[in-house]
Amino acid sequence: MYDPRYEHDACGVGFVATLTGEPSHQLVEKALTVLRNLEHRGATGSDPDTGDGAGILLQVPDAFLRENVPFALPEPGSYAVGTAFLPHEEDDPQATSAAVSHIETLASEEGLTVLGWREVPVAPELLGPGARATMPTFRQLFVADTAGQRSDIALDRLAFVLRKRAEREAGVYFPSLSARTLVYKGMLTTGQLEPFFPDLSDRRFATAIALVHSRFSTNTFPSWPLAHPYRFVAHNGEINTVQGNRNWMRARESQLASELFSREHDGGHETLERIFPVCTEGASDSATFDEVLELLHLGGRSLPHSVLMMVPEAWESAESQDSMDPARRAFYQYHSNMMEPWDGPACVTFTDGTQVGAVLDRNGLRPGRYWVTDDGLVVLASEVGVLDIDPAKVVRKGRLQPGRMFLVDTAEKRIIEDDEIKAQLAAEHPYQEWLEAGLIELADLPEREHIVHTHASVTRRQQTFGYTEEELRVLLAPMARSGAEPIGSMGTDSPIAALSERPRLIFDYFTQLFAQVTNPPLDAIREELVTSLHSPLGPQGNLLDPTAASCRSVTLPFPVIDNDELAKLIHINADGDLPGFKSATLSGLYRVAEGGDGLAARIEQICAEADAAIESGARLIVLSDRHSDAEHAPIPSLLLTSAVHHHLIRTKQRTQVGLLVEAGDVREVHHVALLIGYGAAAVNPYLAMESVEDLVRAGTFLPGTGGTSATDSGEGLEPEQAIRNLIYALGKGVLKVMSKMGISTVASYRGAQVFEAVGLDE
Repeated sequence: MYDPRYEHDACGVGFVATLTGEPSHQLVEKALTVLRNLEHRGATGSDPDTGDGAGILLQVPDAFLRENVPFALPEPGSYAVGTAFLPHEEDDPQATSAAVSHIETLASEEGLTVLGWREVPVAPELLGPGARATMPTFRQLFVADTAGQRSDIALDRLAFVLRKRAEREAGVYFPSLSARTLVYKGMLTTGQLEPFFPDLSDRRFATAIALVHSRFSTNTFPSWPLAHPYRFVAHNGEINTVQGNRNWMRARESQLASELFSREHDGGHETLERIFPVCTEGASDSATFDEVLELLHLGGRSLPHSVLMMVPEAWESAESQDSMDPARRAFYQYHSNMMEPWDGPACVTFTDGTQVGAVLDRNGLRPGRYWVTDDGLVVLASEVGVLDIDPAKVVRKGRLQPGRMFLVDTAEKRIIEDDEIKAQLAAEHPYQEWLEAGLIELADLPEREHIVHTHASVTRRQQTFGYTEEELRVLLAPMARSGAEPIGSMGTDSPIAALSERPRLIFDYFTQLFAQVTNPPLDAIREELVTSLHSPLGPQGNLLDPTAASCRSVTLPFPVIDNDELAKLIHINADGDLPGFKSATLSGLYRVAEGGDGLAARIEQICAEADAAIESGARLIVLSDRHSDAEHAPIPSLLLTSAVHHHLIRTKQRTQVGLLVEAGDVREVHHVALLIGYGAAAVNPYLAMESVEDLVRAGTFLPGTGGTSATDSGEGLEPEQAIRNLIYALGKGVLKVMSKMGISTVASYRGAQVFEAVGLDE
């Protein structure tokens, strides 16, 4: 069944720019040639004249527009222009008129004056039946600051709020509304774009930057709004973690505030409620990426800075620590506390009308090639041969590298190298000082007393959580012995959980998604350099206000923690010296006698307890199913974790706390992966660890076959080492699960929900 949540793209992308910064129509022609030569990257359905999408993003063609509107325009940069996709006028003229009127009212409310509208000439006879049936009416809106004080990016901020409100309240989509850039796009083939929009053929239409895109929709329906480019980017790739990214952005909205978006006539009101939701429901992964990038950029960061927040290079590994400049590493580590990476294979091209560039994902799983000529022409595209260039004129050429940025600045008339970009950004704030003051290493917290449980206590709780002898022997024992998942044959002959006659854990009803379409999986072993199991634990600050307070968190080296480490976190503020890390433990038990209704009521009660804990200052919440007895049964940890996680997202409190899970039903890699995928920062499978410890102490730890060392055979293995091996095996197993979906970091995987439920009702 079609679901817009699964929309992805596999496309052709490129840009053309001139280092001189001089606008020309010739550059428009070159960009359109690049687009036409990317036709094989686009697609059509059964109707060859209805394309998946094609478009172009350019600088505002001021001279052209002045000669084509019947009203006066202020100085360049002092007016914003954008094409509105209005209801089709021939079908419903009243709806078109109502939408125009509504937009003009919203503009007035946002401190903008409507200078006028321009009918955009189009050639609908070129379209196939599918595109023509859904074609909107195209009109360009011109607005200016009523107070006459704002221009360029400051005016763009006003236009941004107007556009978001128009989309939400008037149902009108704007490909762009900006004082700096203008987008022409649609449900077109690459060859249709120029003849469909005759503006692009006018000799007066000039630009110094042009970004183009040919769309190949995968698992999606083409539509006019979902064609690229968007307001700032054109993207070739897939954001595998987009569902989690959207959820986290929704949760961050309660803390978003910035004076940059204030309206002069309401006393500098800082709230951003009028632009929420930041991420539009039903948009593609690329569209969502663009919306968040737009917020970061208009919120005060440069465009390269914003891009590197969302698509950071690999900085977490020991190799990177040795080779990367410490200031650059501090820059990435600081921002990892504010936002998780948007992970997946990606070549992202971007422009704000002055700078234009491209960046590859940390794995380099999308192509990008560039050429620079002796007369200042710069061409970048997803493949070679998009433009005929005399080799004698080429002074520089190369390919994009993983995590590296290629940037052209038309104002400075030069290419800014990757190292220079990142060095400049790393020096903007004292990131290293902020990290040293705010970050706490888990290993540095005071040790807690280790509690050893009796064999009778362990076996009683094993029965409560449905442990089997096979799980102890085949799953836990090998992991504790060797630090790796047990090796078994492929496939399983057990029935799916929904059809099984035996009681099954809720984990068994979920299956892991895997990379498909154009999305390659990763090799978790050979590509270890670009993967990471590190993640921050704690609250997040205002995304638009970078301060020292934004990186107050505990650094977790692994997503699985032992009982003693959990005790450290539960008592993190026992001495009162870390008030910003107050913790609260919520019991995940319900009364057995009350049955299913009691279970549902208890989950609602726990959600309310989480609200109260946050209100009282808790910044770490532990969901625990310890202390079950004959009258109180444990709530399945996955059910409880996902319920609390999504409750806090709905109430926009999720970024105020870190979520830990102390669970007795967890004993496999799949279980840990599910809990992290549904919002847990770390998992403490306490009963699995106590079971391993009990096996070692009782001398029933099963020896390995063919082991030569004491550790391999299990002989002489200390309980502490067995637990560390189990943690390592579970963590590395999670990394393998992530890699199958093409996800590199556990921070991105957290909350990404890349699973399917089989046999569970909503």
